[in-house]
Amino acid sequence: MAHIRPLRALRPHPDQAHRVASVPYDVVDTAEARALAAGNPASFLHVIRPEIDLPETTDIHADEVYAQAAAGLERLGDEGILVRDEQPALYVYRQVMGAHSQVGIVGCCSVDEYDADRIKKHERTREDKENDRTRHVISLSAHAGPVFLTYRDDDAIDAWVEGVMTTSPLYDFTAVDGVVHTVWRSTHCRSVMESFERVESLYVADGHHRSASASRARAVRREANPAHSGEEDYNRFLAVLFPAGQLKILAYNRVVHDLAGLSITEFLARVGEVLSLSESAAPSPGNRGAFSMYLSGRWYGLDAPPALLEAPDPVASLDAAILQDRVLGPILGIDDPRTSLRVDFVGGIRGTQELEKRVDARPGSVAFSLYPLSVEQLMGVADAGRVLPPKSTWFEPKLRSGLVVHSF
Repeated sequence: MAHIRPLRALRPHPDQAHRVASVPYDVVDTAEARALAAGNPASFLHVIRPEIDLPETTDIHADEVYAQAAAGLERLGDEGILVRDEQPALYVYRQVMGAHSQVGIVGCCSVDEYDADRIKKHERTREDKENDRTRHVISLSAHAGPVFLTYRDDDAIDAWVEGVMTTSPLYDFTAVDGVVHTVWRSTHCRSVMESFERVESLYVADGHHRSASASRARAVRREANPAHSGEEDYNRFLAVLFPAGQLKILAYNRVVHDLAGLSITEFLARVGEVLSLSESAAPSPGNRGAFSMYLSGRWYGLDAPPALLEAPDPVASLDAAILQDRVLGPILGIDDPRTSLRVDFVGGIRGTQELEKRVDARPGSVAFSLYPLSVEQLMGVADAGRVLPPKSTWFEPKLRSGLVVHSF
C-alpha cells in the first residue's frame, strides 16, 4: 500500500506564482541559473541555486551556500512572496506542453516506504549529489523540490483529481518555455488517501537524489530527536504523483567522440556483424529495437535481432542496454558509460538536429538516436529490483520548483 498525506504548504502568493516558479536545480548550472534569475528576486532559484547570490568564485558546496539557501527561503516568506496555508491540503498540478498534458497530485510520501523499497527506484545515485541535497534539506528544514513519482493508473484517483479540477485554480500561468502550469488546492483528501492505500507500489520516475536525501535528512533529524515518534513532518517528503498512462518519456541519445581508431569502413563492418545495418534511415527510429546512427553526414539504420528484445531479463532487453552491449562497449570501447569522457548523453528534448550539429563539429564522431523507453519498461525494471542503464529516461515537461514547499 502507498500513503500520501496533505501538508500545510509554504507556497507563492497567487500574484507571485509565475515569478517564483523555477526550473529544477539539476537542469541548469550556476551560470544558467544566474541568468534565469536576473532581475527577479522572487525566483525560487535563489533558494535551490543559492550560489547565484554569492561571489562567482564561491565553491558551490561551501557552508555559506547552504546558509544563503536558508536565508533566501526566509526572505521570500518575510516579503510575503511565499505564504503558509492554514490547513493541510493536497494539490492537483497540471502541466501542458504542446499537445501533451499530465496531471499529478502534490503531497507528502513516506520515508519509511522509501527505505523499505515500497517506493521503487530504477537508478543508482551519486554520493556527492546525495551529500549536497541532504545538506540543502537540513539547512532549509524543508524539501524545496518535489520528487517525481508514478503509479499504475487508478480510476478512483482519476475521479478525485477530475473533481478537484472543477474548482477555481490557485495558479494558472505559462512559463517562458511555453509550458502551462495550473495548480488546484483541496482540503477534502480522505477519499484519495484511501485510494492510494490500495495502490501496490509507487515508482521514482525522476528525483532519485532528492528522495535519497530526504531519507538521509530524516535519519539526521531522528537521531537528534530523543522524543522521535515517527509522526514528525521530517518523516515525509514532497512528491508529485502522476498516473503512468499520462507520462511521456523522451529518448536519451548518445554521441561518441571517436571511432576508437577504426576507419568508417571498418566501423560500419563491425556494426553490421552485430546489428542489421541499412544505409538510409530517418533521424528518429520508429520502434523498439531500432536505432538511427549519424556518421559522416549520413543517417544509417540499425536493427537488433528480435531475440534480444524478447530476452526475459528486463534490463538486457532494453534498447540502451543492447546498444551498450553490442556497439558502445565491444566496438567503441565505452566500457563504463557512467564515467567515460568519450561519450555525451543528449536529451531528446534537444532534437536530432543537436546530434547532427555535434557530429558535424567533430569529424570522426558518431551519434545514436534511440527509441524512447516506455513507463511500463521502467516499472518492470524497478519491480525486478534492478537499475536502468545510465541516462535511459528524459521526462518532459519538467516539474517547476517553488510552487509547493514542504517545511518541517
